[in-house]
Amino acid sequence: MSNFPQLDKTTIVQLKKSIDNAFRNFAGSWGETLTDALSPIHWFLIYLEKLLIFTPWYIFLIVLGVIVYLISQNIKLVVASILSFVCIGLLGMWDDTMRTLSIVLVATLLCVVIGIPVGILMYYKKRAENIITPILDLMQTIPSFVYLIPVVMLFGLGKIPGLIAICVFSIPPVIRFTNLGLKQVDPELTEVGTALGMKWHTKLLTIELPLAKPTIFGGVNQTVMMSLSMVIIASMIGVRGLGSQVMTAVGNGYLGLGLISGLSIVALAIIIDRTIQEYNKRKDWRRHR
Repeated sequence: MSNFPQLDKTTIVQLKKSIDNAFRNFAGSWGETLTDALSPIHWFLIYLEKLLIFTPWYIFLIVLGVIVYLISQNIKLVVASILSFVCIGLLGMWDDTMRTLSIVLVATLLCVVIGIPVGILMYYKKRAENIITPILDLMQTIPSFVYLIPVVMLFGLGKIPGLIAICVFSIPPVIRFTNLGLKQVDPELTEVGTALGMKWHTKLLTIELPLAKPTIFGGVNQTVMMSLSMVIIASMIGVRGLGSQVMTAVGNGYLGLGLISGLSIVALAIIIDRTIQEYNKRKDWRRHR
C-alpha cells in the first residue's frame, strides 16, 4: 500500500525551523514592548486579586448577595450563591477561588470591551465580517493548548500570558453574538430611526443595541463559561487558582482534591450563568409586559 505523497523531511524540518525562528525574532524584538504596554492590566489584575483575597469573607458574601440580587432579583439564587461560596470556603478553596474569580472577571471585561466593538464593526462592514469570520473559526477550532506556545514565547510565564490565552480562547462568542443580535433587530425599527433623522450611532445606541442586548448577554455568558474552562489549561503557564489545584490533582492522582477544585469551578460557572439568565428573563418580561 503506497504512502500519501509528501514533502521530503528536510524541507519539512526547514519549514518548521523558519516558523520558529521568525516568531523568536518577533518575540525578541517586541516581547518586552508588549509586556510594558500590558503592565496596567497586570497591575489591575494583581490589585483585584489582592482585594478579593484580603476582603473579609463575610463582607464578600454580603456584597455578593447584593450584586446577585440587583442583577437577578431572585432571592433563591442569592441564597444558593452565598451557600456555594460558604461550602467553597469550608473546603479550603477560598483563596484559589478568589484568584480564579479575579482573572475570569478581568478576562471577561477585556473580551467585552474588545469583542462588542468588533461585533458592531462586522455588522456595519461586510468586508470586515468576511475577514474576521474565518479568524474566529480558527480561534474556536484550534486546540486550546496551542494558544500557550506563542504566548509563552512572547511573555514567558505568569498572569499576563495566562490572561491573554484565556481572552483569545474566550472572545469569539461575544463577537459573534453581538453581530448576530444586531442582525436580528427588526429592520422596520431601524427604518423608523432613519425616517426621524437619526444618525447611525444614534440608532445604534437607542434602537439596535438595546434590542440586541439579550443576545449579546448570551455571548457574554458563553465567554465567562469558556474563561472558566480555560483557567485549568492556563495554570500550566503559571496562573494560580483552582486550575492549578486541578493540575496538581491530575499529576498526583489526588481524586479528592480534583473533585473539590473541579466542583468549585462548577459552582462559579453555575452562579454566573444563572445570574445572567435571570437578568435576561427579567428584561424580556418587562419588554413583553
